[in-house]
Amino acid sequence: MQLPYELVLGWRYTRAGRATRRNGFINFISGVSMLGIALGVAALIIVLSVMNGFQKEVRDRMLSVVSHIEILSPNGAALADAGKTMEEARRNPEVIGAATFISAQALIARGEDMRGTLIRGIDPAHEAEVADLGGPQQVAVLQKLVPGQFGIVLGIELARALGVRVGDPVTLVSPNGQVTPAGVVPRLKQMTVVGTFDSGHFEYDSALAMVHEQDAARIFRLEGPSGVRLKLRDLHQAPEVAQQLANSLSGEVFIRDWTQQNKTWFAAVQVEKRMMFIILTLIVAVAAFNLVSTLVMTVTDKRADIAILRTLGASPKSIMGIFVVQGAMVGVIGTLAGLGLGLLIAFNIDVIVPALEHLFHASFLPKDVYLISQMPSEPQEADIVPIAVISLVLSFVATLYPSWRASRVNPAEALRYE
Repeated sequence: MQLPYELVLGWRYTRAGRATRRNGFINFISGVSMLGIALGVAALIIVLSVMNGFQKEVRDRMLSVVSHIEILSPNGAALADAGKTMEEARRNPEVIGAATFISAQALIARGEDMRGTLIRGIDPAHEAEVADLGGPQQVAVLQKLVPGQFGIVLGIELARALGVRVGDPVTLVSPNGQVTPAGVVPRLKQMTVVGTFDSGHFEYDSALAMVHEQDAARIFRLEGPSGVRLKLRDLHQAPEVAQQLANSLSGEVFIRDWTQQNKTWFAAVQVEKRMMFIILTLIVAVAAFNLVSTLVMTVTDKRADIAILRTLGASPKSIMGIFVVQGAMVGVIGTLAGLGLGLLIAFNIDVIVPALEHLFHASFLPKDVYLISQMPSEPQEADIVPIAVISLVLSFVATLYPSWRASRVNPAEALRYE
């Protein structure tokens, strides 16, 4: 099948520039444009993949402590029938784990040190269904919580801040005190540290403590669990499942999912990701619009060729098509090269970054500063496809004006001095 001559000539102009030295400066500008598009596309893919990786790592560590969905009493008291609520929630096919819990604020004191803490009363028999605190060793730690012995498991950072180890006593100060002739006196209870947990998320490791559910009920004077925690098959379905549970559960309950509990953080990450996309897209735009200068100079150089084509019967539309093809080829090659380079680095960043750290004797993510010590990366099709499309569209748009100028060349004037 014979190709349209516009396509053949456009591709020949693109290749001929590299084969001859007559138009070296034009070829250099064209190469710079192609390289700029490739680097811009690669930078976009790498940066967004790393941001996706960071978001996934932090989210997974957060959800090792925070449940996918929480079902609570609307007035903050104990659920009317926690067992029934948990049974009804399990009927949803997306729910793969459920456990009752008690949540309350308190102070933990050790000598003169005192820390505000979120106390979570748990049922060790079911806690592993809804939380992932680091494997069998952490599950074994939770099994040390025996009702009536008033043991407590502290976050690793909270234990360090208080300077306590396993076996040390701490004092739990409950805000709902008891009324005495001298006034309201805070309720104090001595607890024994039976273990620590490390979720990898500083916010929870420094402010969360776990006790047995029955001990928590006695300390905070509750008649039963204050809520039910759920784990889902797909965490991204949490808003939809929460809505389904709101329609199916009996009694008055308040339901919230993990996206609502950390709404500000996730909104900030999305804004940052969106701004990085816009900023790096400008790099691609600058490189793409370098094609304007390349094609303008090419059109000026090829005026005689354009005039000859016009005298042979080529229409202005065909002339325009030739230079659109030439510019589009540069954009396509640059975009494909950028996609290849970006994906190559994004999928191998766990090898590239340690090699650079070893080469320069530096640590890009110090463990004592960042939650994550290794550079994560997660390329997503939802990011890569728009990047490629935007790069191709910008490259095509940049060819329109020079191509239109080429179609307006007057053959008589172009050939006057030839």
